[in-house]
Amino acid sequence: MSSERRKPYPFDQIEPKWQAIWEKQQVFHAPNPGEKGFDAAKPKFFILDMFPYPSGAGLHVGHPEGYTATDIVARYKRTRGFNVLHPMGWDAFGLPAEQYAVKSGQHPAVTTRENVAKFKRQLKRIGFSYDWQREINTTDPKYYKWTQWIFLQIYNSWFNPETKRAEPISTYRGTDPDSVRLAYVAEVPVNWCPELGTVLANEEVIDGKSEVGGFPVVRRPMRQWMLRITAYAERLIDELDELDWPEGIKLLQRNWIGRSEGAEIDFPVAGIDDPGGQSGYKLRVFTTRPDTLYGGTFLVLAPEHPLVDRIVTEEQWPAVREYRERTARKSELERADLSKEKTGMFTGAYAINPATNQKIPIWIADYVLLGYGTGAIGGVPAHDDRDLEFAKKFGLPVVIVVQPTTDVPAIGFTGEGIAVNSPIINDLTSAEAKKKITAWLEEHGLGKRAINYKLRDWLFSRQRYWGEPFPIVWEDGKHRALDEKELPVVPPALDDYKPTGTGEPPLAKAKEWIRYSVNALRETNTMPQWAGSCWYYLRFCDPRNDERFVGEEAERYWMGGPKPGGVDLYVGGTEHAVLHLLYSRFWHKVLFDLGCSSKPEPFQRLVNQGIILGEDNQKMSKSRGNIVNPDDVIDQHGADAFRCYEMFMGPLEQMKPWSMRGVEGVARFLARVWRLLMTENQAGKWELSGRIKNIDPTKAQQKVLHATIKKVTDDIESFSFNTAISQMMIFVNTLTNIETIPLSAMRTFLILLNPFAPHIASELWETLTAKFTDARGDITEQPWPGHDERLLAEDEVEIVIQINGKLRDRIKMSVLATDEDLKAAAVSSPKIQDRIAGKTVRKVIVVPRKLVNIVV
Repeated sequence: MSSERRKPYPFDQIEPKWQAIWEKQQVFHAPNPGEKGFDAAKPKFFILDMFPYPSGAGLHVGHPEGYTATDIVARYKRTRGFNVLHPMGWDAFGLPAEQYAVKSGQHPAVTTRENVAKFKRQLKRIGFSYDWQREINTTDPKYYKWTQWIFLQIYNSWFNPETKRAEPISTYRGTDPDSVRLAYVAEVPVNWCPELGTVLANEEVIDGKSEVGGFPVVRRPMRQWMLRITAYAERLIDELDELDWPEGIKLLQRNWIGRSEGAEIDFPVAGIDDPGGQSGYKLRVFTTRPDTLYGGTFLVLAPEHPLVDRIVTEEQWPAVREYRERTARKSELERADLSKEKTGMFTGAYAINPATNQKIPIWIADYVLLGYGTGAIGGVPAHDDRDLEFAKKFGLPVVIVVQPTTDVPAIGFTGEGIAVNSPIINDLTSAEAKKKITAWLEEHGLGKRAINYKLRDWLFSRQRYWGEPFPIVWEDGKHRALDEKELPVVPPALDDYKPTGTGEPPLAKAKEWIRYSVNALRETNTMPQWAGSCWYYLRFCDPRNDERFVGEEAERYWMGGPKPGGVDLYVGGTEHAVLHLLYSRFWHKVLFDLGCSSKPEPFQRLVNQGIILGEDNQKMSKSRGNIVNPDDVIDQHGADAFRCYEMFMGPLEQMKPWSMRGVEGVARFLARVWRLLMTENQAGKWELSGRIKNIDPTKAQQKVLHATIKKVTDDIESFSFNTAISQMMIFVNTLTNIETIPLSAMRTFLILLNPFAPHIASELWETLTAKFTDARGDITEQPWPGHDERLLAEDEVEIVIQINGKLRDRIKMSVLATDEDLKAAAVSSPKIQDRIAGKTVRKVIVVPRKLVNIVV
């Protein structure tokens, strides 16, 4: 006899069976308009998971949380009569596969293929209803051909400030189209990791080291491809309003874009050779508080500011050069850390404050970033915490120009008050002072109203092998686009994937591949991993189209609807709350402007799932040894138990710890469902229970059934999956000990259970249909049940009966009972009769639907 623990029901047999049936019959395939099986009468519902990077480690139990939620909704929507598009694919370019290639020599494509196969096997084992015919992989040349094509649309476009839309570069009337392209080349300071041989985004640098590998990172200027996302800053903020996203995510996006209203003010640089005159240089400074201009006692430039080399004095040059070198070794996140001690260096130069006409010193400091605003700030130490800290450290003047209206110190006051020590605007409120001083600056040609954004253009180059090559060649020092017919540009195979060590990308090693023609060389940078994930939702609409990145009819159908976003439901983790969503929205808006997309936004509704922690309440990681593999859970308890527990743990958006005891509890619930309908015969085989009869449910059974229909329906719509499962448990408990179970009630219950536990629901439905042939079709073909509100109404209430205010009995009465009915029922109760025998009833007090108090 096997020592293996006996399973409470045969999930190890029924789950592979139904997964094979679904795959063979392609039950969840969603045909496109014009294809066989497409039903134009149905509304569409496009539900999308943030597709995963297929790592070598495979899935852990945290990954499928969001996938389970979307699968429940997808199965539910199909039963509600929707054409459901529910696809899955792979965001498969990435640094880990390249690093493995460096160590092993194995081509990243081989590693990626193996990892994808592992992920796909795990996902299929959980029983997700994906349309696998639409599977995509960002590393497939048939896919990244269109990623490169979209880059060319961006490259060949410019943002017209008058129409506030992207337009073909051919409509630009200037003399230098390269200066306005949405994709352009610039020399910019970047986070360079020599060990990894690539540029890293700010988010990939932690404490001066790479997030992957922990290698040192330095700042150095490099030629990079940039995307002009800043042109879309206003639209990226304003067009958030109509999206059904969590307010916290919208706030993160707005803060990242960082819209500020204020003024740009020109500070003439005092003549270096002629201290009494002007040098001809001007420093433009953006401020949100132009009303504090009279309090400006110094300027601070980013160390990289191009004017530094021109204005620094000979005496200060050695110190300035050394400070700049130290700054280059810091990441932007380190430099922007408000808690760190302020550092700086005087340039020896001075500027003229246009309001006071006095000279003020020009400093450089690492906390000023070249990419934000103009790369220069005006120091107003009396009314800015950072400026005050800087002024105190270096002994710079502090001038009060805003008087608080409450009893708080003026120095260090950053709020709005009354202007003082400011001749043009004295005694005005801060709001009035801002308007007047800005008008004065504009009138005298010293400044202008301005809106500034913290958002910077998107650094789009990586010095990596495993990424999309740019469809660009260089000739005579200039870049030009390849013809669309030359796509895809496929990276060459290399014998050695190691970084060059010189800053040149690995593709630079492929000398024959680089030589495009006698006079032209290929671009050797590659695109970042963000590129393929910026538009994948569109390719899902039409993944096998070789003529277009997405067919027009398919795009209009699946991305259609009355709201601005095309994807009806997008689910993923909050770690992508800013950059992925921002970059996708930017690409989509460019495509929309150029007439390639019918909608201005990609994602209409966004839901973020919380993190699942290990059983030790710590984030799952290899180093902690607390990772739980879904395969292990499914081996022990089955995929349906795994799915249900993922949803039963708590609200989807909350962080919660994994518990194997919790899985066991949900598994017991499914075993009770099985035993409601099935019984084991003497031969040890499962067969349909004789308790199932084709009879009408009782009134009480109808009530709990319709309460369950209502609760499960409402909870799926509101993503409250945990309470939906709780209600189904209540229903099962109600029927567990009754002698006869109505067939119709169980059929309805199985339809409700199916989105959560599709394998057991399908098996039990098939078993019922084999015995009771009046129902036709698979469970996936059944319509979602509706509840009858009348059956939920309470027709009886419990009435408390008191004698002289003390509880003596409880009785059930109709909700329609009159006061006289309640009195009569109370005094005729046997328990009451015994207690009032021989006594005089002096009064009977009735509280309708609650109690009867007999006074004796």
